[in-house]
Amino acid sequence: MATNNLVAKIWSFCDTLRDDGLGYGDYLEQLTFLLFLKMADENNSQYNLPNGCDWKTILKSTQIIEDYENLLKTLSNAGGMLSKIFAGAQNKIHDSVKLKRLIKLIDGEDWTNQDVDIKGEIYESLLQKNAENSGAGQYFTPRSVISAMITCIDPKPMETIADPSCGTGGFFLGALNHLNEKQLSTEEANFLKFKAFHGWEIEKSTARLCLMNLFLHGVGDLKETPDIQVTDSLKRGINGEVEENEKVSIVLANPPFGVSSSDIPTIDFEQSKKDGYFLRKDFWVTTSNKQLAFLQHIVAMLNEDGRAAVVLPDNVLFEGGAGEAIRKRLLEETNLHTILRLPTGIFYAQGVKANVLFFDKPQESVKSTTTKEIWYYDYRTNISHTPKKNPLKSTDLKEFMGLYHSGNLTKRKETWSEENPEGRWRKYSLKELLNRDKTSLDIFWLRNDSIVDLDNLPDPNDLANEIIENIDGALESFKNITLKLKD
Repeated sequence: MATNNLVAKIWSFCDTLRDDGLGYGDYLEQLTFLLFLKMADENNSQYNLPNGCDWKTILKSTQIIEDYENLLKTLSNAGGMLSKIFAGAQNKIHDSVKLKRLIKLIDGEDWTNQDVDIKGEIYESLLQKNAENSGAGQYFTPRSVISAMITCIDPKPMETIADPSCGTGGFFLGALNHLNEKQLSTEEANFLKFKAFHGWEIEKSTARLCLMNLFLHGVGDLKETPDIQVTDSLKRGINGEVEENEKVSIVLANPPFGVSSSDIPTIDFEQSKKDGYFLRKDFWVTTSNKQLAFLQHIVAMLNEDGRAAVVLPDNVLFEGGAGEAIRKRLLEETNLHTILRLPTGIFYAQGVKANVLFFDKPQESVKSTTTKEIWYYDYRTNISHTPKKNPLKSTDLKEFMGLYHSGNLTKRKETWSEENPEGRWRKYSLKELLNRDKTSLDIFWLRNDSIVDLDNLPDPNDLANEIIENIDGALESFKNITLKLKD
């Protein structure tokens, strides 16, 4: 069956289950459990599942609810990959007829004899739909942005890749696709399968989706799992810092949006002993701002010669206090060479203004390679996108990816000039940046046509669609708030 048809078929069943109070995330989680069992069966049960925990047992069950719940409990205590995927697993489908229908629907497809990319594409499509239809996915990173970030960072074989807030693994999948296009040796392919990816996710159910997503794309197996940890990546061990053996070649991330954190990382040892604080000896500044904390954490995670691409909101570029101190240290300690200004309307949460910061961490012995200039690509001014009606596509960022010059940053040439003031690609020297108030990196130079020319308004249909999407987003957010209040 074609990928789109199979996704539509599986996803449409969620509407039936919603009448029983099953949310999108819960449905996707149940699919994860059942798909795993079906694929293990297609591999002739070579993974030694515990007795009574195989697909055939589920198909033949006459007490499906009881048997399914016992199966989940047994697998959660089985160890290895099984315990990671089934940790805390619970059955959320309490109508036996509907559970049997879902099992039959999954049984009707041959999952492992399809190409791995096809299975992965199906699962990615389901994750995308979950993001579209749930508040939990409101900051789901658009695949077009992930693709552009990875094209520019250009991961190489045998490099370690980390995401300190990995969600369902979108950055890992983008990097995997990029690396699979290269001719890999047996050693490189084995490293990619088992050693390349390191992720942290605070939500157990989301980490489970990440593991399954990687598994469906050929990363890890039922005996050896990728390094996906269910924990807050900001909180380190007793030493309060990223250890040398934990550092990585590449960080790709879109840290959680939101200003404050319940627990605050501090550089003050005495303060770290108080409730609500924890020690980070490798941070520059104490801050409750999540994005500023993650930015410091990402710098600490990088090896010397490591590189990063990170999605961060506008406030990171202009906020005073801790923000200013962190920007100055970032310019001193790394080569922050590129900022991509993203358009509004690409996230499911409305009004989000974000950027991608690209930076390298030099060797201690060659600090002269830290920031000398920052190149900006403004893909926000006079740009209009919405998640559903006019989503951002990879082709929209094609010019940026070409101008970035991943292989040699010294070959860059501005498209902006006095003669061409509408050019979107422009550089600013370190001296110009340091002279700005609060070392603000929040820079624009293009004329905003919607402000200057009131006669040149967008098409009424585009405005109407954008208003509708804004209202839909606000209603969905309000629904999520009311549900949390009921908990």
